[in-house]
Amino acid sequence: MKEDGYRLNVGLIISNNEGKLLLCKRKGMNSWQFPQGGIDKNESTLNAAQRELFEEVGIQSKSTKLISSIDGWLKYDVPKKSRRRRFLNKKFKGQKQKWFLFRLKKDVKISFENDPDNEFEDYKWVSYWYPLSVIISFKEKVYRKALNELKHSFCNEFNNV
Repeated sequence: MKEDGYRLNVGLIISNNEGKLLLCKRKGMNSWQFPQGGIDKNESTLNAAQRELFEEVGIQSKSTKLISSIDGWLKYDVPKKSRRRRFLNKKFKGQKQKWFLFRLKKDVKISFENDPDNEFEDYKWVSYWYPLSVIISFKEKVYRKALNELKHSFCNEFNNV
């Protein structure tokens, strides 16, 4: 699981009952992404995913149903010019991610109030493949792989796409 130079991380694909996915806008940037976050020491990937759901977008795990997760891990490198100080201090060159697909059980209010890093300022609900058209280039391959791996589970859940 651990790999030198890569921060362990979970990626969260959250669907509403209409089969739309939650995409969030990074604060102060014209950059959109799925919620994601680091895995704490001795924390399972599912527990990290549930914690990050609440921290990043204010969704309690009891308001969701886990549809699926990818089998392996996906990783990407962050270009040197885009690496933040915290990333550089820990000598990370990228992230290694386990991806999860959740469905909301009911409508919930999306909130960024619990995020200690204050990452997002806006959100929208989008079609399944839309994120590939707006994601920052260095994450595109990971997003494509995650969406492709989770597509069958998503289609079974919603009978479409």
